[in-house]
Amino acid sequence: MNNKEIKNFIIDHKHLFWWIKEESIRNISLNLLVEAILNYGNEQDVKQLFNLVGIKKVANIFNNQISKKRMNYSQRTVNFFKLYFNKHA
Repeated sequence: MNNKEIKNFIIDHKHLFWWIKEESIRNISLNLLVEAILNYGNEQDVKQLFNLVGIKKVANIFNNQISKKRMNYSQRTVNFFKLYFNKHA
């Protein structure tokens, strides 16, 4: 995982982080990046995230996030990625 590539990926997708101040976008966590891409990204964004971070790491982050009491995924997104990660990760 190349930190510079991830930073560039974040900047290229800054429109997905509309609630974060412009100067803070470069410093978002990997957890927030995964959440935003899985929630709001398109198929290409998700593929690029998998290539940068790795599908298993993304699956682990996702599974950890959905196991908590509070989460920011829609039920539709949770269902889709549960099925997807069960098959591919």
